Amino acid sequence: MELHDVWFILIAVLWTGYFFLEGFDFGIGVLTKLLARDRRERRVLINTIGPVWDGNEVWLLSAGGATFAAFPEWYATLFSGFYLPLLVILLCLIVRGVAFEYRVKRDEERWQRNWEHAIFWCSLLPAFLWGVAFGNIVRGVQIDAHKEYVGSVLDLLNPYALLGGLVTLSLFTFHGAVFASLKTLGHIRERARRTATVLGLITAVLAVGFLGWTQLDKGDTSSLVAMIIAVLALVAGLVMNRLGREGWSFAFSGVTIVAAVAMLFLTLFPNVMPSSLNESWSLTVSNASSSAYTLKIMTWCAGIATPIVMLYQGWTYWVFRKRIGTQHIADAH
Repeated sequence: MELHDVWFILIAVLWTGYFFLEGFDFGIGVLTKLLARDRRERRVLINTIGPVWDGNEVWLLSAGGATFAAFPEWYATLFSGFYLPLLVILLCLIVRGVAFEYRVKRDEERWQRNWEHAIFWCSLLPAFLWGVAFGNIVRGVQIDAHKEYVGSVLDLLNPYALLGGLVTLSLFTFHGAVFASLKTLGHIRERARRTATVLGLITAVLAVGFLGWTQLDKGDTSSLVAMIIAVLALVAGLVMNRLGREGWSFAFSGVTIVAAVAMLFLTLFPNVMPSSLNESWSLTVSNASSSAYTLKIMTWCAGIATPIVMLYQGWTYWVFRKRIGTQHIADAH
């Protein structure tokens, strides 16, 4: 196996970790409007991710940085062709982070309500747009002989990519509802379980359609196995949620995300951005990668730093593992 193949796998792992962790972050943000009935319950939901949301975004920075260093041609074409949707995602992540911190700076109801609106919309839009972006990457975009994107923003809004956006939005919100049931107490926990059931059924319909479309269009045996695992894990997550086994339900919803993202990368390889104009113009792991020496240095650095980051983040989740409820929220704020 060549180093560029190894780095393709590592980047796939980083994106998978990001969607697994940031997925329930986005889901909680969306559920602040769908699940919480008052400001106290919204504070409970926000507090479930308060200690970890910024650490989860490290996976995005790592995935983007690894793509830039290991596959500069991929990075350049991706960020120039998808400039507008990626800019919207970036702005949403900035505003969302500010909203978490600034919401509590004043007691005024209007101030807090406006920041809560920001949390909702800046969670919903990225959850949808990431699915649109990856749908287009897998489907293929208009790349010319110079390895440059020559399409328009409207070309990205095709039925396949839009369905991918709906899948990530529903899946992340389901993942967030299961996480909320795992981390909360009382009535909000019970409503989170009921909400997760509805969201899981919607996600199942959308996901089967999107993954089935992907398999029929670009799939092989390995992607079919990943698809089956994703569907079975989603069903298992729904069953565990109905049985009140929140830990198992969260684990299975996480496996669904992992298997679905793995399927997309399996259908993509050895391409990193297929060309819809001419297959020979596609960006691949070989023609889009950095030099072998660069990849070698990166491999040593990643081998040292990655376990440290994962251990620290795992410790953070262990420290903040307890459930919280409305009784833990002070009246004065």
